[in-house]
Amino acid sequence: MNEFHSLDVARAASILTVTINRPEARNALNAQAIAELRAVLELAAEDDDIGGVIFTGHGERVFVSGADIAELRGRDLKSGLGGATQRLLSELQALDKPTIAAINGHALGGGCEFALACDIRIASADARMGLPEVGLGIIPGAGGTQRLARHVGLGRAVEMILTGRLLDAHEAQRIGLVSEVVEGPQLPGRAREVMQGILQKAPLAIRLAKMITRTSMDTDETTGLMVERLAQALLYTTDDKREGTGAFLERRTPEFKGE
Repeated sequence: MNEFHSLDVARAASILTVTINRPEARNALNAQAIAELRAVLELAAEDDDIGGVIFTGHGERVFVSGADIAELRGRDLKSGLGGATQRLLSELQALDKPTIAAINGHALGGGCEFALACDIRIASADARMGLPEVGLGIIPGAGGTQRLARHVGLGRAVEMILTGRLLDAHEAQRIGLVSEVVEGPQLPGRAREVMQGILQKAPLAIRLAKMITRTSMDTDETTGLMVERLAQALLYTTDDKREGTGAFLERRTPEFKGE
């Protein structure tokens, strides 16, 4: 189903795998890649047969190296205010289906920000992550100043951004930036395994759990708890809830239909 120039897009069952494929630019994100990724997100949102999306990079050394520096050099005030990459990653985070970043190598700048916008991050053992933008005279402008602190805490986020230092995969796991580290050859299979496990659960419950957990970061606890209660009440009315509880009591595997 690949109709893109900067991406390889493949579907296996209900899992969509998107590979950023710009080896000549170390998988950097340029305007074309951003436009194609937005098209993929639209496809994933609208196609009910797609249950989740895995993102990775072409090759064994680079996930996404960040913005295309040749293109970045020509950006001005107007393009900065447009925030194309920031808007892309906000759309990625808002996708109501689970996403996994399979970080197969360096995830720098916009690449690290890309991974942060995904729900789950799994890294190869030789991956490195960081936000080195201040060395280019700019800041992490695609969500890095906001999302990093939510994952690793304010102190670590400020230190990483101000120094621009890169973390190896094991330090990234230790501070909560990635959830799991595997050897490189195992990464594609492990990402699919995790996604398949998620997709065996009740689709409506997965969808609402993601939405509520994400939005709770931007509201107070009382409001978050009320939204949680309302979502739970809604799920109590679904066929999936009746199937899930019935299957548990009958000691069988549930067959969810997303209803």
